[in-house]
Amino acid sequence: MISWKKHYKKGLLALSLLLTASASVYAQGDAKKGEELFKANCTACHALDKQLIGPALGGVVDRLKTEQNLDNDWLHKWIKDSKALRESGDKYANEVFEKFNQTEMLPFPNLTDQDIDDILEYTTNPPAPEPAAAADGAVAQDSAAALEAEKAAKTTSTIVIISLLAICGLLVWLLLKLRQLVKLQQTEELAGLNATRAYSLGDLYSKYSFVGKGLLALLGLLAFYGIWNWMMWIGVYKGYKPEQPIHFSHKIHAGENKIDCQVCHSSAKYGKVSEIPSMNVCMNCHRTISEYNGKYMEPGKDKAFYDAEIQKIYAATGWDPASQQYTGKTEPVEWVRIHNMPDFVYFNHAQHVVAGEQAIINSHNAKNPDNKIDVVCKACHGNVDQMDVVEMANDFTMGWCIDCHRTTEVDMSNGYNQEYFQNLHEKLKKQYPKKEGKITVDAIGGLECGKCHY
Repeated sequence: MISWKKHYKKGLLALSLLLTASASVYAQGDAKKGEELFKANCTACHALDKQLIGPALGGVVDRLKTEQNLDNDWLHKWIKDSKALRESGDKYANEVFEKFNQTEMLPFPNLTDQDIDDILEYTTNPPAPEPAAAADGAVAQDSAAALEAEKAAKTTSTIVIISLLAICGLLVWLLLKLRQLVKLQQTEELAGLNATRAYSLGDLYSKYSFVGKGLLALLGLLAFYGIWNWMMWIGVYKGYKPEQPIHFSHKIHAGENKIDCQVCHSSAKYGKVSEIPSMNVCMNCHRTISEYNGKYMEPGKDKAFYDAEIQKIYAATGWDPASQQYTGKTEPVEWVRIHNMPDFVYFNHAQHVVAGEQAIINSHNAKNPDNKIDVVCKACHGNVDQMDVVEMANDFTMGWCIDCHRTTEVDMSNGYNQEYFQNLHEKLKKQYPKKEGKITVDAIGGLECGKCHY
């Protein structure tokens, strides 16, 4: 009896130790750290809840254990070097490779065993999302307040218009009543005087021809000035910001996510024209970003709105997010052009973005100390990283360009300019004494007609 009790106690102790060891083996990762590692290394190809380029990884540890009888050691080998695991003859590794279109998974030799355990813990027990920060609430409140203010403004405008119409009606009624009273009280003498008055423009012009000619001359001058002023502003569309077929917020992409302008507008640095990026450029990121999870929301817009716009990208490129393949059925996007240089004007983006970059930035910041810029693009296009809808930020007239050439100092700190202009320095200083030794763009041909017109 005593022997049985001894063995029973030993059995319980062994069982408890086994369970403890099992629990410690399974819960050896840190889900919080795993979340950071997952976002840094895995989100380009994987999500927890859906297939992207690779399979959904939510519950992958339990799934492999149940379906394939594979443990964490297999996952460690697969994550560190999937190619080596396949070449070793591992059956399931080769099945996964074939199933996902023979897409090579990147090796991650830099991840330690603890890092991988943290990631696996995150895929098994992802931490609950933290409540939105106070800043998000403030943004939501600002959006709601903006909508309420807009409604209030519309209501106020309606009330003002109705009130003005009522006042106009009342004034007309009073004038009619006064006219009736004057007629009732008019004497014979007043009636005789009224008979001699002029009641047509012709009579008035004959009676006051000198004044009439003067007024006609003044009206002619005003009309000429109006037509001239109108013609001078043809093609000037400062503030123009049309709605595009696919909503693209530069504030989210360039502002919140800090994407450099030239990631999308790559030809601005190497070509004459800064092209509209092809939809393939959008798909570089949105192939794996199928929904909006950012904190920033434009007034009046929500997550569902942004998700729907991403689906428009998929429709345009023929991308099927379910199969992670292109269908071949594309829909062209009819973008609305904002900046359009006239055909008789030559403008080279590369010349300004590369050769004139630092000079333009320095000149702009000197003239606008309260609105300094960090990239040359903003000198012409404004603070695009703060625009939800891109607009034309400047006049882009000939006078605007000439003023820039007259005030932008050529950067003489680089070796090319020092060598190229070394024989012209003294001559230019004498030729342009008012510039106090500074060489601006106009001094090196920036005002020559043939530079921009051909």
